[in-house]
Amino acid sequence: MTLADSRIDRYRTRTMTEVPSIERNDPTVWGRITSPELANFDADGYAIIDQLLSPEEVADFSFEIDRLASNPELRLDERVIIEKKSNRVRSIFEVHKISQAVADLIRDERVVGLARQVLGSEVYVHQSRVNYMPGFEGAGFYWHSDFETWHAEDGMPSPRAVSLSIALTDNYSFNGSLMVMPGSQWTFVPCQGETPSENYRQSLKEQEIGVPSHDEITVLGNKHGIAQFTGSRGSALLFDSNIMHGSSNNITPFPRSNIFVVFNSVENVLQDPYAAPTARPTYIAARDFDPVR
Repeated sequence: MTLADSRIDRYRTRTMTEVPSIERNDPTVWGRITSPELANFDADGYAIIDQLLSPEEVADFSFEIDRLASNPELRLDERVIIEKKSNRVRSIFEVHKISQAVADLIRDERVVGLARQVLGSEVYVHQSRVNYMPGFEGAGFYWHSDFETWHAEDGMPSPRAVSLSIALTDNYSFNGSLMVMPGSQWTFVPCQGETPSENYRQSLKEQEIGVPSHDEITVLGNKHGIAQFTGSRGSALLFDSNIMHGSSNNITPFPRSNIFVVFNSVENVLQDPYAAPTARPTYIAARDFDPVR
């Protein structure tokens, strides 16, 4: 018996047969909330921070991510994900190691301080990326819980992680902005199906494994409703790792882009995957657990 076999898995998923949802017994807020914007985070599982970045900062970061996307050498890097249909850059992972400007932003107390409040500990960067959703052809993501994937494929023990999405373009209700189910972070939805080898190569373009059933989504939707992240460029969305969320395709002329960073508690570091043959690459799921300073 291996160490992985002997672990207690409180969030069993990727099963061969359907298993019922699990009521979360971990907190949503592990620390002490001091920012007014986070006052409802425990109940809702998310918070919107208006004007996290100034217009001048947004302009600087917009220039920076355009520079990265137009770099032909970087396009050959495995950390760059290309849209299946449009052949455009969809995401650039580990962007804080590619761009010094993004690295400095992540260390900014306005950013990392939000994660420390919610998680109640020092934090490290589990994942960072820039997301591009071009007009007309931007592909969305189906409903899912990030923690389900991070638990199954990365070995994250508990949902003691948060994601911060910083908008560099205006988020309208019609250009593929993120939708969340407020309060759904209290329910873990196991998914069916064995994780294929190197599943990340497919799932980062279009996720098929690790998505809940229509029935589960219907139950959660009827119970919690759906909220949408809309706001001007420079605003941000902080959300719990287990909240059910997704986005639709962008068929409008208005592109959408954001800087995305996942903070995990240093008390919740990755182990062996719970439901995958091997761990994903470290540019997707970091195994350098040094806290952000």
